[in-house]
Amino acid sequence: MIITRKKPPEQLLAMLAGVHRVALAGCKSCATACQTGGEKELAEMTAFLQEHGFEVVGTILPDECCHMLLVKRDIKALRDSGAEAIVGMACGDGVQTVAEHVHIPVFPANDTLFLGQIERAGVFREACRMCGDCMLGQTGGICPITQCAKSLVHGPCGGQRNGRCEVNPENRCAWIRIYERLKDIDRLDLLDADRADKNYRSTAWPQAHSLRDGMKKGGKV
Repeated sequence: MIITRKKPPEQLLAMLAGVHRVALAGCKSCATACQTGGEKELAEMTAFLQEHGFEVVGTILPDECCHMLLVKRDIKALRDSGAEAIVGMACGDGVQTVAEHVHIPVFPANDTLFLGQIERAGVFREACRMCGDCMLGQTGGICPITQCAKSLVHGPCGGQRNGRCEVNPENRCAWIRIYERLKDIDRLDLLDADRADKNYRSTAWPQAHSLRDGMKKGGKV
């Protein structure tokens, strides 16, 4: 789940300076769960913009705002709307996807925070840094890149105190959690395994991945 947070309204209004006719693009997936771009939020944004003198000329709510084909299909509803700009109420990926299909500005209503777990309704926790070199199999399913404030891959630093992170004492030390998890599943041997330094070349930006290319190179992905 891509976790987003609404931008302060004054930031959005500043981006829309000089614009009168606005369309909205939400997302039925992640932004709906985050309450930043679902049907309810589209209605609230419409009312907010109208109160500030804007004319909202149309809205779309793709199943996934990051899906090129879905957005290409749904954006047709705005083709003759006369919109001067679109407010993208999705993650940064969704905003860019919308922007690729129109010739007017697309402004983000949200800040994109992280890829996270849903702990319960309205509560999210970062779980994966999308590093492109996953080591969860060696660490008991706990990601040190994300859960350790220093992203250490060879064990804890010397700064932890009473099992707490020195950077943010509210968090438990990721490597102590990893140790306890490996002990629980009887795999402490994994702590003795050689681990290479993190290969950050696997996440040189921007990235692309195609299942078709993978199949061409080596059969099924």
